[in-house]
Amino acid sequence: MRDNIFFDTNIILYSYSVDEPQKREIANKLIFSQNEILISTQIINETVNILYKKFKIDTKNIIKVIEELEDIFKIVNFSINTQKYALYIKNKYNFQYYDSLVLSTALENRCNIIFSEDFQHNQIIENRLKIINPFKGNNI
Repeated sequence: MRDNIFFDTNIILYSYSVDEPQKREIANKLIFSQNEILISTQIINETVNILYKKFKIDTKNIIKVIEELEDIFKIVNFSINTQKYALYIKNKYNFQYYDSLVLSTALENRCNIIFSEDFQHNQIIENRLKIINPFKGNNI
């Protein structure tokens, strides 16, 4: 059975990193694996926000990043029901709301793996979504 994979924002950002070459290499290895990888419009929004604020990238180059993401990933959106489910996840697991929205979007799209550095490594959410921190040991 093929894994359904979702990426959190930090994986995307590391793929563009010049300051963290090891993490960039790992992120790019994951991105260019043979798996179809999903991201959400939320992930794109968070990426754009960080590229503007932290990396001071101009609009023209951010548009290029968005177009690259569009070419590489399957991009999904979320609904009001996803947001309600995120509130359930937030309360059950004690996560921040936006982190819960990432998880609920992954679950709603039948993902069984999410790559992220922001959660507890190897934690299972709702008995079906495994969190993997690809930068923790040899996880890919």
